[in-house]
Amino acid sequence: MSSAPVGGGCLGGRVALVTGGLGGIGWAVAARVVAEGGRVLVTDLAAEDGGRVADELGEAARYVQLDVRAPRAWQAAVAGAVSEFGGLNLLVNNAGVWRPGLLAEVTVADAALSFEVNQLGCLLGMQAVIEPMRAAGGGCIVNVSSGAAMGGFPGQIVYGGTKWAVRGMTKTAAMELGQFGIRVNSVHPGSIDTPMTASVRRPSSGNPFGFLPVPRRGRPEEVAVLVVHLASDASGYITGAEVVIDGGLTAGPVMPRPITD
Repeated sequence: MSSAPVGGGCLGGRVALVTGGLGGIGWAVAARVVAEGGRVLVTDLAAEDGGRVADELGEAARYVQLDVRAPRAWQAAVAGAVSEFGGLNLLVNNAGVWRPGLLAEVTVADAALSFEVNQLGCLLGMQAVIEPMRAAGGGCIVNVSSGAAMGGFPGQIVYGGTKWAVRGMTKTAAMELGQFGIRVNSVHPGSIDTPMTASVRRPSSGNPFGFLPVPRRGRPEEVAVLVVHLASDASGYITGAEVVIDGGLTAGPVMPRPITD
């Protein structure tokens, strides 16, 4: 960002657009933006539930329905953010779908949907915010990728592939947009406690995350803190980076805990 914050918090006076904002990580990010003094346009595919934004986040937030696969919808959402709040400084590309499946079993329909939402949606979002961020003197884009983009994971051929693409696009965008004062980074969550991961089958007893260095699931609020930090002036020298938040899952091969007694 090119200018100092106005008001309280590390995002005071700044405007964010968050996709997939009605649940999980997106909602936590939107709430954190408001808590840090920013204003936020919360977007999601759902046509209803927009009233929740005003009720829970207050006057600093607005809601707009957005299908991230549609270029015209992106143009309208970005124009709405600029019209409502006077500019746009931060984009969080968070909207995504998860379609697990082995290579031999994945369907064309699941592959197409994953590409359109996870990869194309991210690309269209970055395109849509270039001009308003240039007009604002700079900005920040945070693309929510995945720990599945840091290695190979069985059953994630489609999801992981699109998230690897997000990781790569982030680096290219950082190289192209730096000249305009726009930083671009990706975050790579592991297993976070969100509605999207609620259907994952886990053992009925014991701690299924006990093998991790941090032996638990992550919380959306923890990812939100990271996203807002990357958007703040404290991260002004960080661009083109991939920041992992996964409890240590991708730190190395999963090994049994050492015997210490």
